[in-house]
Amino acid sequence: MKCKPTVKNVFDFINSIAPFDAQCEWDNSGMLVGEPERRVSKIGVVLDITPEAVKFAAENGIDLIVSHHPVIFRAAKSFLANEPAYMLARGGISAICAHTSLDKAAGGVNDALARALGFDGALPFTADGEAEMLRTAEIPETDGESLAKYVSERLKTGVRLADCGKKIKKVALCGGSGGDFIADAAAAGCDAYITGDLSHHQFLDGLAEGITLIAAGHFETENPVVAVLAEKLEENFDCDIIQIPQNLPVKYFYNLNEE
Repeated sequence: MKCKPTVKNVFDFINSIAPFDAQCEWDNSGMLVGEPERRVSKIGVVLDITPEAVKFAAENGIDLIVSHHPVIFRAAKSFLANEPAYMLARGGISAICAHTSLDKAAGGVNDALARALGFDGALPFTADGEAEMLRTAEIPETDGESLAKYVSERLKTGVRLADCGKKIKKVALCGGSGGDFIADAAAAGCDAYITGDLSHHQFLDGLAEGITLIAAGHFETENPVVAVLAEKLEENFDCDIIQIPQNLPVKYFYNLNEE
């Protein structure tokens, strides 16, 4: 039986599917703004708690926002009116943020990415520490350019490719900033690694490891979890669940004069 929740009820549920004590030591997941015992009538779900997301919540009577990225991440020395945390507190809107705890969790960010890519047989990477965020999947044999095109089409975004030239049968994936796990993906026997953000030097590292790398955008590789979270909350609570609209924060420009 679905209940009409308090903020704490929602916190406890998220803790049950993505335990906050599993977060990385540098992270700040958990209940970051609000009143635990406050009754909730509407929950908003979003990747980033931006000023625009808070304004939308206020205009639509949302009492609680559940996000992936923490609205308070680093230690702050000020608390100003144009900042999302201040706007939440002023509007009486609570915030629960599940970051690396949701990256690691079964059914979380990286399983949602695997599903968005159509990798139904994706498996958790067997490792301790942060590398447990990785998922691996066996796919029909392909090449780097074909896989990059496929990822681009599935996620509806531009991608960057560093192609080591090998045929690809096994892939690793990690949403967001997954550049630290290139060596883990290669050691697991993966021919390609799909993540959100990669630097120039990380692309070079991947080629040196003999693994093809595809960077498909931080927002694009993590945003699939928003619909998954909304669905889970809808199944468990008797209140309105609203996916807060959020557009890609960057635009892709191309040289239109190139022939």
